[in-house]
Parts: sequence; C-alpha cells; structure tokens
Amino acid sequence: MTVQLNHTIVHARDHRESAEFLAGILGLEVGTPWGPFIPVATGNGVTLDFASIPAESIVMQHYAFLLPDEEFDAALARIEADGVEYFADPQMRLPGEINRHHGGRGLYFLDPAGHGMEIITRPYGSH
Repeated sequence: MTVQLNHTIVHARDHRESAEFLAGILGLEVGTPWGPFIPVATGNGVTLDFASIPAESIVMQHYAFLLPDEEFDAALARIEADGVEYFADPQMRLPGEINRHHGGRGLYFLDPAGHGMEIITRPYGSH
C-alpha cells in the first residue's frame, strides 16, 4: 500500500471563518461539519479539518497548495478582490508581489488564525 496523507487538523479561532476563507480563496467547497470539525477537501483527497481552539493555543503552521496556472490566476484574483495582503516571500517582506521559483509562480498570505498559506504552480525542485 502506498502511504497517503488523508487529513490534518487546522487550529483556528473560528473554524467556520477559517474554513470559508480558505475555501473561498482556493475555489473549494466547505464540507458538512463533523463533530467539532469543518472540513475542506482538496483535489487530491486530503481534507483540512478546521477546529476552533482558544486563540492563545494556536501555533502558526504553514500550508502549501499546488494549483494549475489557471486556478492560481483565479485564486490571485479572489485574493486581490477580497483585499487579502499577499507576499512573494515567506518572510513577508515583498508585499503585493508573486515569486517565480522553480519555473512557476507562488505567493504567501495569512489566514484568519495567522497560519501561513502558500499557493504555487510548480512543486519545489521541479525546474
């Protein structure tokens, strides 16, 4: 059997707000709540299960999403339309720019809980 990531839990101040934010940016659907979780499933079958916890307990995590070029363009358009600040670098020193690493494009932004989100069009090391 090939090992695959099935799901991960994403801590949030407000699980619905964070799930809807990310789903909106990526053009995904928010799933049916299950217990304390609000799921968002990606195209490769991995589910991000958002869970509300006290804000002081949240530790910033990084989540990267690989998108085809046309979906990157659509996500960038939604980011800009929603006024979400984005950066070309994970240190967030290059606001309003995208990077061109590995022969593709990428950018970083924060979700409502402060997690670092990244969208890229080429996997690292692919160029």
